[in-house]
Amino acid sequence: DVQLQASGGGLVQAGGSLRLSCAASGFTFDDYAIGWFRQAPGKEREGISCISNSDGTTYYADSMKGRFTISSDNAKNTVYLQMNSLKPEDTAVYVCAADYGISCGYIMDYWGKGTLVTVSS
Repeated sequence: DVQLQASGGGLVQAGGSLRLSCAASGFTFDDYAIGWFRQAPGKEREGISCISNSDGTTYYADSMKGRFTISSDNAKNTVYLQMNSLKPEDTAVYVCAADYGISCGYIMDYWGKGTLVTVSS
């Protein structure tokens, strides 16, 4: 079975950092791109970043550039999202998803369960 398990969320003060992990199993990791998304209460889901596990190419939403860094450890089938200088408006459920190929499409193939990030002011 395909599994994408996000972890690493929690409560952090504004200005702090968190590193989220997305552990993948059940598919050939190198053949997929992994993306991070988030959804805040009452808001639509938004894309944050994507990484191609085949060649390491990374993509960021314009609004996410600078404070968020995506990386991948192919030996561990895990993708990370380093989040720095967190703001209260970053509070959301963060979810990882996988898409076959070298980039993340609008419709991802597999979705994991999210991890809650709460940033206090």
